[in-house]
Amino acid sequence: QELPEMVLLKFFRPENTPVPARPTPEQLSNLIKTSLHYPESFNHSFRQKSLCLVPVTLLLSNCSQAVVDVMIDLRHKTTSPEALEIHGSFTWLGQTQYKLQLKSQEVYSLQLKACFVHTGVYNLGTPRVFAKLADQVTLFETSQQNSMPALIIINNI
Repeated sequence: QELPEMVLLKFFRPENTPVPARPTPEQLSNLIKTSLHYPESFNHSFRQKSLCLVPVTLLLSNCSQAVVDVMIDLRHKTTSPEALEIHGSFTWLGQTQYKLQLKSQEVYSLQLKACFVHTGVYNLGTPRVFAKLADQVTLFETSQQNSMPALIIINNI
């Protein structure tokens, strides 16, 4: 019995077919721009009420043309002794993790509450934001560039 003749297969790709470029880590870490909106200083009578609650808005802007999955983690704490010495510690009230999806160029406003038990200067810039392109199958999101410290002054009246 004769073996069938082997034929080499050739695959052609038209030259103008765009190959989807894989975003660089730099691009992936800049998918979402965040900004915190809060009063520069807040007056509170700790004698009347021991907990001082301050409304804070976390604004998330999708800077890409793609749909992006976003995860916000509020459980991150500043643990370096220098930072605690200067800024002290505070707590985010309510839900500590959020998962959402932002459409191309979408801006999303997340309402948060910061809780303080002492007067002082605090850094509200603790939320960690992670993002990935919605159509990407990855096990983890890329940490987004953190903005500058967001300082608030809590005064006793």
